[in-house]
Amino acid sequence: MRVVVNLTRCQGYAQCAFLAPEVFRMRGAEALMYDPGPDDAQRERVLRAAAACPVQAILVDHVDDKKAAVESATTGPAVSARTAAPSPPAGWPRTAGHDAAIEALRRHGRIVIVGASLAGLAAAATLRREGFTGSLTMIGDEPHRPYDRPPLSKQVLGGWVPAGHTELPRADALDIRWLLGVPATRLDPAGKRVHLGDGGRINYDRLLIATGTRARPWFNPDEAALDGVFVLRTRDDAAGLEHRLADRPRRVLIIGGGFTGSEVASACRDRDLAVTLVERGPAPLVGALGGVIGAVAADLHREHGVDLRCGVTVTRLEGDTAGRLRRAHLSDGSTVDAEVAVVALGAVRNTEWLYDCGLAVGDWGVGCDAGCRAFDAAGVVTDDVFVAGDVARFPHPLYDYQFLALEHWGNAVAQAQVAAHNMVSVPAERWPHLAVPVFWSAQFDTNIKSVGVPTLADQVVIAQGSVAQRRFVAAYGYRGRLTAAVGFNQAKWLESYQGLIEAGAPFPPELRGVDEPADGQPVAAQLPDDRTRTRHATVAVTGHDPSERRAELLHHH
Repeated sequence: MRVVVNLTRCQGYAQCAFLAPEVFRMRGAEALMYDPGPDDAQRERVLRAAAACPVQAILVDHVDDKKAAVESATTGPAVSARTAAPSPPAGWPRTAGHDAAIEALRRHGRIVIVGASLAGLAAAATLRREGFTGSLTMIGDEPHRPYDRPPLSKQVLGGWVPAGHTELPRADALDIRWLLGVPATRLDPAGKRVHLGDGGRINYDRLLIATGTRARPWFNPDEAALDGVFVLRTRDDAAGLEHRLADRPRRVLIIGGGFTGSEVASACRDRDLAVTLVERGPAPLVGALGGVIGAVAADLHREHGVDLRCGVTVTRLEGDTAGRLRRAHLSDGSTVDAEVAVVALGAVRNTEWLYDCGLAVGDWGVGCDAGCRAFDAAGVVTDDVFVAGDVARFPHPLYDYQFLALEHWGNAVAQAQVAAHNMVSVPAERWPHLAVPVFWSAQFDTNIKSVGVPTLADQVVIAQGSVAQRRFVAAYGYRGRLTAAVGFNQAKWLESYQGLIEAGAPFPPELRGVDEPADGQPVAAQLPDDRTRTRHATVAVTGHDPSERRAELLHHH
């Protein structure tokens, strides 16, 4: 059997841990861990746990959720349409033709999904649920069928769950033609075909790009090749790193204090391994949550025995004569002796195969509208190429229509469901992707959960709870409007904050009498100023007359 817990929905009530303790475990007050591939002997207990879950977050043998898909598509700001499928205007001139074409596509069309990922599988499940009976092909550069990535840095590195247990359910039930272990190398939108690394070509009527991201490698290839240097993104990465951790290295060096680096540090300390974490910013998680909450994360690391080095970088990795990692040199002149180093410097979006195909593609992802339709280089939407998941960059009405690219589990599922629905629907029945972003992280027995976009804020306030007790909600605001909330072991409250964000509520929020902190005064969020980042022109525009104006993408390698 296969189990997936939608941890964007989980609120840590822990009934599952009581009813099926061999499958579900609670760490600390709210952090849930689970075995994605338990023995079939546990089925009855798991089904009882799923039925008892107050928020219905446990999915058994499936990954798609129709109710969640509709909610994510129809929930949004007050200015948006509140219905998923409005009726077309009277006298709509092309409805019959469109319906006939869509019906033919549903019955006999060819849909290709590039990316054997969570988003890809969620889209495939939605397509079949919506009545698509045509040809469905999924292309993946890894040899594995879609698997769940969040458990890799938690259950797998902790030594509880084998990496092979993370395969997502329903892969066998969707009548998919699998092309695994072969990357897509080029897209020909005019000819409607995808070129493959083995020389093959696949034709399509609709295409979904769900190629996601890969781990950013260490900048020096020779040092990256040292025995003991790892990244963590794939199932094979996790299996290799867990095997090395099981050998109990004397010290593990983690380069980068984002969510992946912090979760690896937590897993290593759970195994009682010595850990040094090097973060170039003033604290872990500063890039995602700002300096105020980053300081809380820094205290968590130190309280759990992590040797935390902030404000410095690793300049060189040194190996011995046998090519094994032995030492790291830091920018402050110090050194760290380590047998294992985990490079956790963020992700690179898998877009290179799309260069020169005419779509709006860059390091920032693939541009698309709120209906997941890809833009071409001139910013015009296409009707046969869609995008979903980590690789998509889309406008969100809640955030002044700014373009967002989100590496979140919940966004991958919700956006894939919207994209799949729109691929086989007439224009009048298409959905917008308006889901409020939600993500979570489990570190040192602490459940960190966020709704909204904390990076789009200028102030933060501790709205509920106690920082000292590591049980609080931090609310984020921008120019007097609530934009996000982050909870430390306070997941039960975040649904109410989500409703406030959707309603355009003022900041700071007024929650008098509800677990108020002693001093709830807003302060600067201390987020990095991205205006200081180096920016390159990505588009050149030519021509004078409107009929002659053209946009050409310029890729800086």
